[in-house]
Amino acid sequence: MSIIKEISAGKLKVKVFETRKELGEQAAKEMSDMLKRLLKEKEEVNIIFASAPSQNEFFEALVRMEGIEWNRVNAFHMDEYIGLDKDAPQGFANFLRDRIVSKVNFKAFYSFNGNAEDPEEECRRYANLLEKFPTDIVCAGIGENGHLAFNDPPVASFNDEKMVKVVELEEACRQQQVNDGCFSKIEDVPTHAITLTIPALMKGRYIFCMVPGKTKTEAVTRTIKGEINESCPATILRTHDNALLYVDKDSGAGIL
Repeated sequence: MSIIKEISAGKLKVKVFETRKELGEQAAKEMSDMLKRLLKEKEEVNIIFASAPSQNEFFEALVRMEGIEWNRVNAFHMDEYIGLDKDAPQGFANFLRDRIVSKVNFKAFYSFNGNAEDPEEECRRYANLLEKFPTDIVCAGIGENGHLAFNDPPVASFNDEKMVKVVELEEACRQQQVNDGCFSKIEDVPTHAITLTIPALMKGRYIFCMVPGKTKTEAVTRTIKGEINESCPATILRTHDNALLYVDKDSGAGIL
C-alpha cells in the first residue's frame, strides 16, 4: 500500500493514496474489518452503499475479502433515478446488483423502485425500512458538486426533517453522469430522483467515503477546507464521530 498522507479535518480522518486501486483496496480492507467486528457484536449489520463508478475499485476489492458472513448483512442503497427503465444499466439498484449483490450472499437487498406510481409513498416505504434496520455502515462517495447521495447544494439540508425525499437534480450533477460515462448526453439523464437525506446518512455509526479521480479535486478540497454548509454538502462529514475519507493523489491534489 502506498499511502501519501494522512490528515484530519475536524473529526474527519483523511487518507491520501498514490492510486485509486490502492485507495479501493485499503478502504475495502478497513471497512471489512469493521464489518467483522460489528458481526461479533450483533446478529445483523445494515449497510448503505453508494452507486457510482468512483466505487468500482472498492467493490472489486470488497467482494474478494474473506471471512465475512454476508448472510447476516442487509444492504441498502442511497438513491435512485425516477422514471428510468427498470432494466437500465444506469439504474443504481442495477449497478449494485452487478457490482456486489450478485457476488455475495446478502441476507437481503432493499432497493428503491424508481418507477413507483407514487414516489412520495416510495420515500415513506424506504424511510420505514431505515427505521426498522438502523444503519451501521455507510459506504459513500462525493459528487463533483460536493453532493452526498443526490443531495445537491440547492436541495441539501443538514436539518432535513425527512429521511428520504424526491429531489430535482442540479445540472452539474446530471453532467457528472455524462462525465462518468453513464449517459451519452445530458438530455438522457433523468431530472428527478429519490434520495436518502443528509440526516439519514449521518445516522450511520461509521462512514467510509471513497473519492478518487481528477474530476473530484475541487469537491475534495472544499470538503476539507471549505466552510461547513450546504453549498458543499460533503463538508458535514467533518462533524461525524466515525468518518473516513479515502482519496488518491488526483482527487487529493488540493490538500497535498
